[in-house]
Amino acid sequence: MMPQRKFHRQIYKKLGKLGAFWAFLGVIGFGLLFLVSSFLFLFVYYAKDLPRPEKFTEKSFTQSTKIYDKTGEILLYEMYGEEKREIVSLGIVPDRLIKAVLSAEDINFYNHFGVDLKAIGRAVLINLKLLKPTQGASTISQQLIRSSFLTKEKTLGRKIREVILTIELERKYPKDQILEFYLNQVPFGSNAYGVQAASLTYFRKPVSEISLEEAAVLAALIKAPSFLSPYGENKEDLFQRKDAILDRMVKEGFVSGDEGQKAKEAEISFAKVLQFIQAPHFVLYVKDYLENKYGEAFLQEKGLKVYTSLNWELQKLAEKSVQDGVAINKNYRAFNASLAAINPKTGEVLAMVGSADYFGDPLPKECSPGKNCLFEPNPNVTVRNRQPGSAFKPLVYAAAFEKGYDDKTVVVDEITNFGSPSNPYVPQNYDGLFRGPVTLRQALAQSLNIPSIKVLGNLAGLEYSIQTAQKLGINTLTKPALFYGLPLVLGGGEVKLLEIVSAYGVFATEGLRLAPITVIKVVDSDDNIIEENIGDPKRVLDPGVARMITSILSDNETRSPIFGWNSPMYFDNYQVAAKTGTTENYKDGWIIGYTPSIAVGAWVGNNDNTSMLKEPGVVVAGPIWRSFMDKALVKWF
Repeated sequence: MMPQRKFHRQIYKKLGKLGAFWAFLGVIGFGLLFLVSSFLFLFVYYAKDLPRPEKFTEKSFTQSTKIYDKTGEILLYEMYGEEKREIVSLGIVPDRLIKAVLSAEDINFYNHFGVDLKAIGRAVLINLKLLKPTQGASTISQQLIRSSFLTKEKTLGRKIREVILTIELERKYPKDQILEFYLNQVPFGSNAYGVQAASLTYFRKPVSEISLEEAAVLAALIKAPSFLSPYGENKEDLFQRKDAILDRMVKEGFVSGDEGQKAKEAEISFAKVLQFIQAPHFVLYVKDYLENKYGEAFLQEKGLKVYTSLNWELQKLAEKSVQDGVAINKNYRAFNASLAAINPKTGEVLAMVGSADYFGDPLPKECSPGKNCLFEPNPNVTVRNRQPGSAFKPLVYAAAFEKGYDDKTVVVDEITNFGSPSNPYVPQNYDGLFRGPVTLRQALAQSLNIPSIKVLGNLAGLEYSIQTAQKLGINTLTKPALFYGLPLVLGGGEVKLLEIVSAYGVFATEGLRLAPITVIKVVDSDDNIIEENIGDPKRVLDPGVARMITSILSDNETRSPIFGWNSPMYFDNYQVAAKTGTTENYKDGWIIGYTPSIAVGAWVGNNDNTSMLKEPGVVVAGPIWRSFMDKALVKWF
């Protein structure tokens, strides 16, 4: 019996151990089931209200509006709100930038399912070792989901949502598509979102043209765009991270050791903040037009492309001519100048320089409270009201010619009181001389004041002269005719430089008027044309009258008694019609001239109307205009 009991006890003991084992397995199984159930519950709980990654392609990215020159090759300015962005395809992004971003942010991008378990494990070990969360493990896909659909809160719920959406994103889209989404969305600082905006912002070049070292810089910025900004105090940290990325690229075999070393040693030039706007007075003039038509918010978000009338080469030439001229004119106490150029055949504004230097400083010694400065950089003088002096005379003579008079009509140049005995008005010619009977050709070519007043008062008429000026595009003469009186022909009414250049363009086109155009075409982000402007010529002046004005203004022999044979208005190889103007007390100096292909005007003076030294427009404005015309006619016309 004893052996049998012993045997039974051994059986019970083994069954007990076996039961404990199965019980243990049951507990483990239950625990796993509980964890799986809990995970499924959390998955369903957090996933029920999440956005669908399959709708990612419908996400409306905010894109900036870009203003270009006429060719579309020169970016003049970007209009954006909080996000400056331009969407590009992955095929446009150079391989060196893609490899730099992968090296910096997610080296295993093409090998994981959206969540990098190895990176998570590595980050956990490092954080445990340092006893603080210093190491992250977010993949490119997770970063994309976080920036697109989730907040920046650091909670378990947000992390679970992030993982769920990341897995869904990876299931719905191929890796290259996800990378393209990311490269167009990631912030780089300075309001630049996406690699194209970043490249244009920091290097003033499209992303397709950046170098290896520039690619490493962009990749480095992703980690902390504000802290690592090249315009901030931590530029050295940016370069250290750039070098670390290059080292990683060498380690991964993306570039050779020599390439990496050369990129680390290469000098990097960042675009200056002031370079973010080109042709500033022109651009801001265009910007006002666009905002009035489309609204500021629309322009900042919809990614329009605006192709303007600006000829970039002519614009640079105009800026240099103005700056060089002002440097000399300081000797005449003239501290500012402006220039406008128009194609009279189309109305397109080819160049616009509103002041000597948009980015310059006012003259501190000349500024005082309650008084303007001699020079103010920002106001655009091409669209400011100024008195044109004798530059207004051709418009009055055109009115007289339309009434049937011609260049052979004679008036008497003699001392004349155009007022009354009690209120005399006795103007003088520039040289103080009187010539007796003169033809209208002589009177206009030599800019004689007394005959011109007689043309206005006796031949053309004040009302009709104002109407003629308005037909030619002068919109500033809005007061009653008697307000201007006879001094109108001597420049007593204010005009805008841009408008009077356009008015002279009517003479160039033999009587056809085309309003100034600055915006040629506007297209949306899908390249659909939403606005296109083509010059619409209107007959406003008899062709014979226009030809007569041109003949007189290009008659060097007739004007030579006053201006000499070799004034800035005379050209050996071109027929150029031109007229100067000088206002009373020498507050404004003008010259406006044209050929069939271009009309150009220059103004010189001081912003606060302080008088210059006693030099006429041909002396202060003539050299600026001539410098521009010389090069423009030879190269472009």
